Parts: sequence; C-alpha cells; structure tokens
Amino acid sequence: MSEWWTYDLRDLLMFSSQTYYRLFELYNREWWPLQIVALALGAVVMALRRRGGERAGRAIAGILAVCWLWVAWAFHWQRYASINLVAGYFAWAFVVQALLLLWLGVVRGRLTPVPAIRLQRHVGMGLLLFALLVFPLMGPLQGRSWTQAEVFGMAPDPTALATLGVLLFAGARPVWALFPIPVAWCLTSGASLWAMEAPDFAVVPLAALLALILAVGGALSDAGSGRSSG
Repeated sequence: MSEWWTYDLRDLLMFSSQTYYRLFELYNREWWPLQIVALALGAVVMALRRRGGERAGRAIAGILAVCWLWVAWAFHWQRYASINLVAGYFAWAFVVQALLLLWLGVVRGRLTPVPAIRLQRHVGMGLLLFALLVFPLMGPLQGRSWTQAEVFGMAPDPTALATLGVLLFAGARPVWALFPIPVAWCLTSGASLWAMEAPDFAVVPLAALLALILAVGGALSDAGSGRSSG
C-alpha cells in the first residue's frame, strides 16, 4: 500500500471529466427550457441593480436565494451526488447560503445596491456579466456540446460568481457573512477542474479571490476615510 503523501488530488477524484460534463448534459436536457427562465432572472437582477434602492436589494437577494436553493436540490442533491460522495455536503452548504441571503438580504435589507468605489463597482458588474453571458459559452468554446453549458441559476459556478458580483455592489461595507460559501465553492470547483486537467480551472477561483480582495480593500478604505474624517 502506498503512503498517503504519495497521492495528489487527481488520485482522489471519483469521476472523469467526461462523466462530469455528461452530468451537465443530462441535467440540462432534463430541465430544458428552465435555463431560459434562469437567464431571465439574471437579466432582472441586472435591471434591479441599475434601479437601486432597498426594494431592489431585497428582490435581488430573493432571486439569488431561489437560485442557490435550486442548485442545492436539483444539481448537487439530485445529480452531482451520483458521482461525488461529498455532494450532499455541498447541497447543505448551498441551502445555508440561500437562508443567509433570505435573512440578511430580504429580511434585513443588507444587499441594497449603493455607490461603491469605482473599481469595485466595475468588477462587480464584470463578474455579473461574465456569469450571465460568458460562462455558458466557455464549454462550447472548448469544444464541448451546447447541452453541457453551465447557466446562472442552474449550475453552481456561475451562480456563485454572480452572487459575488452582487455583493460588490453593496458598497464599502460588505456583508461578510455572505462571502465564505461562494468563495469556498469557487476554490473547491477550481480544485476539481484542476484535477480533471480542465484548461479553465483557474478562472473561477481567481475571480472569487479578486472579489474578496476588492471587498476587503473597500472596507479598509472606508474605515480609513472614517478615521480621517473623525
């Protein structure tokens, strides 16, 4: 028996890249045309962000919560669990994120879009657009079938990235409780894609880390300006 330190992440992966992407194909075929509804919800999030205000923030949080709950049940629990023994834990993590969005975003109104620093605002918009428009194209651009596309509100990666983009719109005082699960998922997904030798394995983790760094930087800048004005 080999020593445990001789193994790497590839040895622990329980499925091949073909199996993983085939999972998305079966999932998308089963729920078509729900993808159109999910993309429409993403467009509503964009419109609400532009509108601004407390009602818009609550509505955005509600939409995101529904998306996280759907991915928890329909993808992680119903599909991913068939090839990954820990997918059930992922499902529960997504449920927790949905509940946090409902409590902090819908009930307490903490996700109201407010003016943020320019870079933070631009990156937030970039992440949201990337998750909605670019992410579904990444698979086909790499030679995979359109039926294997990963769509916001249906697949975990674009849903997590869109959520991080929205969190950057919340201004210089981020809702920190809403960051850990999306960031952790993005890092976990990137590790799985790396183990599958996917060429785009670094995209999601780097985007998540950028969002986190900007959130921390915005909070520090706000704290510094508050001390100087005091």
